[in-house]
Amino acid sequence: MKAADVVRFATRSATGYPLRTALLILAMAIGVAAVVTLTALGDGARRYVINEFSALGSNLVIVLPGRSETRGFNPANAITGTPRDLTIDDAQSLARLPTVRRVAPLIIGTSEISAGGKLREVMIAGTTSQYAEVRHLAMAQGRFLPEEDWRRGSPYVVLGATVRNDLFGSEPAIGRLVRLGDRRFRVVGVLNPIGTGLGMNSDEIAIVPVSLAQAMFNSNTLFRVLIEARHREAIEPAKAQVLKQLTERHEGEEDVTVITQDAVLATFDRLLGALTFGVAGIAAISLAVAGILVMNVMLVAVTQRTSEIGLLKALGATGGAIRNAFLAEAAMLSLAGAVVGYGLGQLGSALIRQLYPTFPAYPPAWAVMAGLGTALVTGILFGVMPARRAARMDPVQALAKR
Repeated sequence: MKAADVVRFATRSATGYPLRTALLILAMAIGVAAVVTLTALGDGARRYVINEFSALGSNLVIVLPGRSETRGFNPANAITGTPRDLTIDDAQSLARLPTVRRVAPLIIGTSEISAGGKLREVMIAGTTSQYAEVRHLAMAQGRFLPEEDWRRGSPYVVLGATVRNDLFGSEPAIGRLVRLGDRRFRVVGVLNPIGTGLGMNSDEIAIVPVSLAQAMFNSNTLFRVLIEARHREAIEPAKAQVLKQLTERHEGEEDVTVITQDAVLATFDRLLGALTFGVAGIAAISLAVAGILVMNVMLVAVTQRTSEIGLLKALGATGGAIRNAFLAEAAMLSLAGAVVGYGLGQLGSALIRQLYPTFPAYPPAWAVMAGLGTALVTGILFGVMPARRAARMDPVQALAKR
């Protein structure tokens, strides 16, 4: 049999049994679609987290109260670490280090905010004027907190976009008075809409001077200290200097954790990358199941076409040609299922992006190629046994079963 005859035989076999063909294509398509969609979720989570940390700013060193037991970065500590004494004096001492450009102390809490008879819950961030420069925040209206003594802040507040809209609607907000807890503040600025970063929605926040936030929450302990190094090459020296400075101030006790932005990004990239590979492996199991279905259906096909195989052998077709014809059919069905599955996977990824616009659910190229390649290889491998059975069939016995 020539190559054209092999392809013709495989095509006629596939189209001659539409239900069987549809089931094979569907099984393979589900496997590939699972690989594409689940890896899009895994890699999307990796990109999302990395983008959120990147949005914190550039050349960042972050000081967390409490010491990491492993001396490395534990992702949970970045968000939920147990506070220890990290004070404004500590933060001010870091600003004098030669590798440090800016320092922004940060204390976080919640309170009620009210204005014009409207009341709602709000997250409060106590910080200084340098926070906007460290975080690269942009103002929609007004200005950020003024430069002043960290211990004697003026009663000014900068509102997130959503808080401003909830309290004032279409009315101007700049210059208006709001009540936070039992204190009154004057609105001096409104942030550009930013969205959520590190579990903190900047559109749902009210930013006040750090000293006033400490008084509101009756706490002298800072939540974090954000430090901007002078340039990228100064990040590691700044980390070492910060740790040394705070250890000396805390009587030789290393009771803080100092991490760099690059360390955070590398850790999450590694963890979520491994998660993506794991999810892809789990999804690939469905391709193995599809391969078993290919084998079973092809074995049935060999039985159904016994007389046809016998006739072909009687006319001079070799066992190798018969084997190649059945392998070609398995490859065609697997390839068709892989293409359909790829389309379904892309459709699923697009649906996720439509439902969650900020989530970059795009399947990585390696996952797409691996899914398509695995589907094709799986179909051919599981098609070997039926093909060999057909190739070894005795033409006389096959024709006798007509």
